[in-house]
Amino acid sequence: MLSGDMTVILKYLSNIVDIALVWFVIYKLILLIRGTKAVQLLKGIIVIVVVRILSSVFKLHTLQWLMDQALTWGFLAVIIIFQPELRRALEQLGRGSLFSRGMNHEEDEQASIVDSIVKAVEYMAKRRIGALISVERETGMNDYIETGILMDAALSSELLINIFIPNTPLHDGAVIMQKDKITAAACYLPLSESPFISKELGTRHRAALGISEVTDSVTIVVSEETGTISLTKNGELHRELKSEQLREMLIKELNPHTKPSSSSLWNWRGKKHG
Repeated sequence: MLSGDMTVILKYLSNIVDIALVWFVIYKLILLIRGTKAVQLLKGIIVIVVVRILSSVFKLHTLQWLMDQALTWGFLAVIIIFQPELRRALEQLGRGSLFSRGMNHEEDEQASIVDSIVKAVEYMAKRRIGALISVERETGMNDYIETGILMDAALSSELLINIFIPNTPLHDGAVIMQKDKITAAACYLPLSESPFISKELGTRHRAALGISEVTDSVTIVVSEETGTISLTKNGELHRELKSEQLREMLIKELNPHTKPSSSSLWNWRGKKHG
């Protein structure tokens, strides 16, 4: 009797593991095709399956026959049309990188964001083009986004530079980024009222400190007067950064696997690097 119970339990465990593995593989395949043309194909297949089920329920025999043909020959069409994607998936499986693609994708996306920001900031710093760029993290910034001009544009260093070119409509105010998007430009940020801020710092630095006191965002400032690069986070001001220092700080702060520490109005500290 005990042996029979153990057999039943092992059978249930085997079924649970089997289902879990299938769902895990499906999840990884979805991650693999995300952002490719295969997503549209998947939507089309879902539509065909739904129409096939409905035609069967309502006895629409002609439509049902057409859907059956589409599903029968569709598999061959998928192999022909999406041969490059399938080959890439098999290559990744052979390299053992298929199941690590999710984390790699996040890291690649983060590296691309940091590269674009650093490249734009370095260009503007050399030419003393004033800039204010705030990157949203956990705390939402929609209230400040609404004060500017909505863009919802893909991030690129060229676009960031063009926004801050003097005498253009969007150069005043701050750019607010959400993930890899430039969400809005010409935004107004709250000015810090800290009495410890150096008198030589202007409105951009006060705005950068102000937003870091009320959100967990990371904000980069390029001084129009001196061309120096600064960064604020959690009420802290890091001044006169070199490009590599800026890159290292952004990689650390924007790491998707690192939770930002909570900001406080009372922990302001001026930090000077370089």
